[in-house]
Amino acid sequence: MMKKVNKRLLYSLLGLILLGFYFYFQNNSIVTTEYDFSSNKIPEDFNGYKIVQLSDLHSKSFGDQQNGLIKKVDKVKPNLIVFTGDLVDSKKYNERNSLLLMEKLVQIAPVYYVTGNHEWWSGKFNVLEGKLKNAGVHVMRNTAVELNKDNGKIHLLGIDDPSKTIESFTEQSIIEEELRNTSKEIEDNKNVKILLSHRPELLSLYSNFKVDLVFSGHAHGGQFRIPFVGGLVAPDQGLFPKYTSGKHVLENTTMIVNRGLGNSIIPIRIFNRPEIVVVTLKRANT
Repeated sequence: MMKKVNKRLLYSLLGLILLGFYFYFQNNSIVTTEYDFSSNKIPEDFNGYKIVQLSDLHSKSFGDQQNGLIKKVDKVKPNLIVFTGDLVDSKKYNERNSLLLMEKLVQIAPVYYVTGNHEWWSGKFNVLEGKLKNAGVHVMRNTAVELNKDNGKIHLLGIDDPSKTIESFTEQSIIEEELRNTSKEIEDNKNVKILLSHRPELLSLYSNFKVDLVFSGHAHGGQFRIPFVGGLVAPDQGLFPKYTSGKHVLENTTMIVNRGLGNSIIPIRIFNRPEIVVVTLKRANT
């Protein structure tokens, strides 16, 4: 009888160890996902231009000095790195891991960043913004910039997460106003427009403003991904959300949703490893 009990205990312990290893792997082993974006608006000089997108770190650490993440980004040899919000977490605020990552990323390629909801919820973004700028990060707050490569150019727009305001406006109306004001800075409709915005659920709004390519995050991949179904739950989208991962196209607008790197309210991921996104720009034949 005692031997049977010992065997059951041993199997239970082995099961727990394997389960713990699985959860560790799911939450710490980074996957790189690659997409092509083709358009006849992309200049010839930008053909093959690589953009790495990171999102939703929530102050997580990937090894000593963030080397686990840095090595994977450096391997891509990107021309540009974009970060689409929630660099820090409002509940377990830790600037050190977040700033360390950014300080190392700027040594690989120019880094452009927009806020997520957690930066604003933390109440500390005004201080964090100055530190990011000192590190060499381009903090985009309802602004547009022109990126040049040889004789070609593309437009990059970045908008604040609507959580920055406590006024009684809907989040959609806040972002709509931000897009309207930011778009005024660009009179050129011949070259591609790329938008950085934390919120993926507003794809129809981005499409209305004739944005060509959108990078977003926020949904954490749906946290628990069900094979052949998709994400289980996402903020501002609820159960079985539509926009949690991958490429989505509406009319002439393509949106890439990054599954993110860290966790927040829900502390674990299932079938949903942390993600680096790589988008290669391709000039389409006219």
